[in-house]
Amino acid sequence: MLAAAALLLGLVMLLHARIPNRIGNLGSLVETFLPWFGLLIPALLAGAWWRRSATAVAALLLPALVWLSLFGGLLADKSRSGGFLTVGEHNVGAGNPDPAGTARALAASGVDVLALVELTEEARGTYEEALAATYRYHTVLGTVGLWSTLPLSDTAPVDIKMDAGPLGDTKPAEVTATYTRALRTTVSTDRGPLAVYVAHLGSARVNPRAGFWTAHRDRNAQALGQALAAERSERVVLLGDLNGTMDDRAFGGITSRLRSAQVAAGDGFGFTWPAAFPMVRIDQIMVRGVTPTNSRVLPATGSDHLPVAARIAW
Repeated sequence: MLAAAALLLGLVMLLHARIPNRIGNLGSLVETFLPWFGLLIPALLAGAWWRRSATAVAALLLPALVWLSLFGGLLADKSRSGGFLTVGEHNVGAGNPDPAGTARALAASGVDVLALVELTEEARGTYEEALAATYRYHTVLGTVGLWSTLPLSDTAPVDIKMDAGPLGDTKPAEVTATYTRALRTTVSTDRGPLAVYVAHLGSARVNPRAGFWTAHRDRNAQALGQALAAERSERVVLLGDLNGTMDDRAFGGITSRLRSAQVAAGDGFGFTWPAAFPMVRIDQIMVRGVTPTNSRVLPATGSDHLPVAARIAW
């Protein structure tokens, strides 16, 4: 029984991409929490030791090797010296009880280009006032914004299909602008322009009837992937709360074009949510045409997400 469970665990991790989404979006759910499947290995090993089962111990080699091949590289510290621009992102939380304190912590973090998502009308002025001394330039569209020590230009909303169908097409621009959740802008540096995208994709939910419900998020991710595919800038950074991990197949349109700064230059998984006990990395820094030299998770603020930052060079 233990040997069969070990083999099943190994096959689930090895063949996760083949688990269908037809029933409850099961494939995406497995991929979202895939790193945590590794915790079952020591549990099964303890059971095998208790029962003195050499067969079960041998069978555990499969899940152990698969897990290491998938995630072993994340365990090493890949940061290095260098880089001249630090970018960061934070979902500040609509229910954040201390936006002023959050803004002060972010201003002191050393981030040069800072994306904030889930900005509310009530808290927006607080962030603008508290960040003004550190960031000379900023832009806010809807509920997403970017603060920068360097000039910004060509700022525009990115259509990530927040509204779908005929009803959405009838809404005037002044209405849809209030809940814009993605923007694109250009940061001017002395080494050339950098295209920066800020995005906050739709939420994912787990419930008994629908399973892992991600319809809005997946539609947003597909639209964002299309925008990135059309991007002609040589250097691109995506900062955002994508409400999913980059192991999830739903983000194929993004991961096929950008790479994760955490995977390239981080130390560990870099989980960001929930802040009290982080279990998944849904706040992302994705790049193209630049080299991440460091990626890290910043200390907690009043939000239910943790901030992230990465240093880049080109």
